[in-house]
Amino acid sequence: MKKNNRFAAVFRGIRLILILSLTSCGISKSVHHIPEVSTYTLETPKVNKINDSTFTFNRNYLTKNKQQLWELYIKGNPLQLGYNNGALTQSLMQKQEEIFFSKVEGFVPSKFKQKLLRGFLKWYNRKMYLNVREDYQAELYGLSQYSSDKYNFIAPKYLRNMYLHGAHDIGHAMQDLAMVGCTSLAVWNENTEDGRLLIGRNFDFYVGDDFAKNKLIEFVEPETGIPYMSVSWPGMIGVVSGMNKEGITVTINAGKSKIPLTAKTPISLVTREILQNAKNIDEAIAIAKKRKVFVSESILVGSAHDKNAVIIEVSPENFGVYRVENTSRVFCTNHFQSEAYKNDKRNQKHIVESHSEYRYEKLQELLEEKKKLNPEKMAAILRDKSGLKDQKIGYGNEKAINQLLAHHAVIFSPEKRLVWVSSNPYQLGEFVCYDLNEIFSGKKLEESLMAKTELNIARDPFADSEEFNNYEISKMLGTEVSAAINNKEGIALSDDFIPYYQSMNPDYWLVYYQAGRYYFGINEFSKAKVEFEKALTKEITTVPDRQNVEKYLKKTLKKLK
Repeated sequence: MKKNNRFAAVFRGIRLILILSLTSCGISKSVHHIPEVSTYTLETPKVNKINDSTFTFNRNYLTKNKQQLWELYIKGNPLQLGYNNGALTQSLMQKQEEIFFSKVEGFVPSKFKQKLLRGFLKWYNRKMYLNVREDYQAELYGLSQYSSDKYNFIAPKYLRNMYLHGAHDIGHAMQDLAMVGCTSLAVWNENTEDGRLLIGRNFDFYVGDDFAKNKLIEFVEPETGIPYMSVSWPGMIGVVSGMNKEGITVTINAGKSKIPLTAKTPISLVTREILQNAKNIDEAIAIAKKRKVFVSESILVGSAHDKNAVIIEVSPENFGVYRVENTSRVFCTNHFQSEAYKNDKRNQKHIVESHSEYRYEKLQELLEEKKKLNPEKMAAILRDKSGLKDQKIGYGNEKAINQLLAHHAVIFSPEKRLVWVSSNPYQLGEFVCYDLNEIFSGKKLEESLMAKTELNIARDPFADSEEFNNYEISKMLGTEVSAAINNKEGIALSDDFIPYYQSMNPDYWLVYYQAGRYYFGINEFSKAKVEFEKALTKEITTVPDRQNVEKYLKKTLKKLK
């Protein structure tokens, strides 16, 4: 519901921008741009289907493991990487594209507004190709050959693939439409069981449950540069969570941005460049510093070489590096911490009003409680659903480390070159362990991918509990309440619907706020008053959310006079 309101506000901005920019001369050139790929040798893939979940081409490989994670291994020059990726993942990639664009269509059902959005995207992304490396453009071109024809009306395949790589950035820039609150941390020395660097992260990029079903773990051996792995989704060549063979790790956390006037380098391609080329923290910083980004982002970089971790903080107009001193831990939520952003008013406001500082304090609390972390304890932190001092704040609350919507969670042990990747649901399923030394050793992939299964971290019992099932029911019922609030097709709820809905997640403020909105909308103001008052007794996610509840309570009280 909140996302739909934000989308309406964004469209007002899009309309204004389009009116001012329809005569822009840069759009035509960008729309017809095709990268130069003739310099690359190419063997068009002929995919060998072993069974419904295993496909090969030369030494390239796609398979689904028993935890339902897709594992992709590709190698070659940039163009060949794109072709190999596209040929092996074609059905998955096309499905992912369908899910993404149907989600957008759900946000924007009006055909006129969809046309407006397409025009805006072409204008907004007009300079993106000028800020993306030529080898990555070649890779995207190869990948795009396997995209669906279904969405050519939005943009040509190659251009559409490039747009999709800026989806995280664009969603983030447009009032955080597709961004919630990622959490990551790095600990070492006295804070880990063996003294070695250990990193954990939740990636809370949410485009719906269907989008997160087909997780893809990519193992990439480029013709030039360092082999690396990353966790994302089919059709993605950028990196949101990953580690290279040298033990460099990257994870991204969104910061607070003003809406920029043009897209530049997608942040996931900056982190991809770091993994492919950096062997230590200084090299990672140098790469990030030379790229022009269009949103504010924290990049937590861990390094086996340095036995340390830092946070690189980038934005369109500023750059900072946060290094901890006299401590062996660094936490990253969704606000900046370096000196470069000390006086940034937008960042200061975000700390006060958002849930970022709350999660930061929760990480401090959990580390004091668990001490000397190992991978299992790190997983327990990433799965934690409670508020400060173990307060019950409702399942799905964005103040929790585990907001029960993560696309994935990852744990890295850079010095050992080990990585653990969560499986569905969210970060509750079994964490599957991979050894990059084994995978990039030249052995048969069937052997190397199975090498560390004895180190897997067990599924969280909560995933099979009645409470979790109730939470999932609560999510489904919440969509019905939202529809009733918006009065789509005259929807009315039965008398027992609201109490049942609330009983599925009784500690969550939103179930009472939504009930209040529903009753307010049907003029049952006494009931609405009770619900808004209940909501205010719960842990409300952000200052603006609390203010919104208070605003509706005041409106309700006026109606009762």
